[in-house]
Amino acid sequence: MSNIAKSKRADGVENFSEAAECLKTLAHPVRLRIVQMLLQGRYTVGELAEDCQVVDNAMSEHLRLLQRCGFLSSERDGRRVYYQIAASHLAELMACIEGRFVPCGVSYET
Repeated sequence: MSNIAKSKRADGVENFSEAAECLKTLAHPVRLRIVQMLLQGRYTVGELAEDCQVVDNAMSEHLRLLQRCGFLSSERDGRRVYYQIAASHLAELMACIEGRFVPCGVSYET
């Protein structure tokens, strides 16, 4: 194998390693629901926590993990912090997940 081919292969593995870490972050039912909700608009920690039926501090941890992967951004408005999708490709990914795992005729949109 040439050095160029080895170099491209190593870069690909590193890219897949990062992708795998971010996909692991998404591989949680609460985080998938967060993404699903945020694709519809921006929400506060409290609003997301209420919908997902988790306490605020647990929701904050989920949001922190999603932000660390670059999936979300946040914006302060007075005393409230709103979260929104920062990675537009999440819409396509969620469409694939919903197409495979959400039964026909069931809507989880907010």
